[in-house]
Amino acid sequence: MTQIERYIFRIAAGAFLACLIGLTGTIWVTQALRELDLITAKGQTLIVFFLITGLSVPTLITVIAPVALFIAVVYALNRLNGDSELIVMSAAGMQPRRILRPFLTLGLIVSAGVAFLTIQVMPSSFQELRDVLTRVRGDFIANVVKEGQFTELDSGITFHFRERGPGGTLQGIFIQDKREAGKTVVYLAEQGQAVDYEGQSYLALEKGSIHRQQKDSRDSSIITFERYTVDLAAFTPPDGETVYKPRERSTAQLLFPDTTETYYQSQKGRFRAEVHDRLSAWLYPLALTLIAFAALGDPRTTRQGRGLAMAGAVVAVIVLRIAGFAASSAAVRSQGAVVAIYAAPALALAISCLIVFNGAAVRDWNARVSRTLSNLGRAVMRRPRLGDG
Repeated sequence: MTQIERYIFRIAAGAFLACLIGLTGTIWVTQALRELDLITAKGQTLIVFFLITGLSVPTLITVIAPVALFIAVVYALNRLNGDSELIVMSAAGMQPRRILRPFLTLGLIVSAGVAFLTIQVMPSSFQELRDVLTRVRGDFIANVVKEGQFTELDSGITFHFRERGPGGTLQGIFIQDKREAGKTVVYLAEQGQAVDYEGQSYLALEKGSIHRQQKDSRDSSIITFERYTVDLAAFTPPDGETVYKPRERSTAQLLFPDTTETYYQSQKGRFRAEVHDRLSAWLYPLALTLIAFAALGDPRTTRQGRGLAMAGAVVAVIVLRIAGFAASSAAVRSQGAVVAIYAAPALALAISCLIVFNGAAVRDWNARVSRTLSNLGRAVMRRPRLGDG
């Protein structure tokens, strides 16, 4: 790139990064606030909290990046035009394609990043998020028992703790185990804490006693302890087979699915729509870049308003995104609608290129249409009305 092209690229790239970081950070904070109950109500650590909320970042970036790029191109073009730099470039004989080159380079970089995220990173993040949430929901202490309540489990265990202490400790623990017929075991402890060891969850009890009693016998035994460990795996039902949704599967699994799988047979449309959404996602940054340039790439004086052109670009972007979502929804129901998933951004690219590289012809056509409509309006206004003298 030439020096002037590098100058334009720096302006657009700086605006893009600022928009991307600002918008992603804002939306991430709103998402993170919704997950605060992981710490306050479910007793999870900050590591789990940031892991769950951080796994949503790739999805946010893929959604926000095209919009941030559109805003960056609009900002850069308005800045260049406001400083009369576009007018100088045009007067010096700089062709629109040369002005477009740095924006197109940035668009290609963003498109490559979006393609990598949607095809490779997003499915892995969704799958990891599903696994983490499954582990959190399977956490007996966090999700099953409630503070101050006696909780009876199907496995024949009654669990109670008085309150939560600092660091996730449980105060005043009572556990009654009647899983073995004719035998009752009661665990009492001043406090306890859930710990993980070699992938298994245990409850470490401190300063308590174990009471064992046979049903047909008056004899009972009491054992006091300073520290005792109970396996929590017995308190939770066995995990069922995890079935991953289409968005949680790798792109290779979507392209070459197991056709004998029951879930796939019932959700063929969603598999089809998901894989084509991923393969077409990289077209949108390019389409939004060209839409912005087609609307605002022409140099204009300060007396010539750009508000109408900017409004038209925003409307075009909204229509494009709605068309993309509609095509994706239709692809779930019909194989033929897959073409529309690619046709929506491709059509936007074609129309934008037509305006950019044949701008003079398009402007002449618009001017002729405007003059024709204006002449028709004046002719209608001059036509004599019934009853006029």
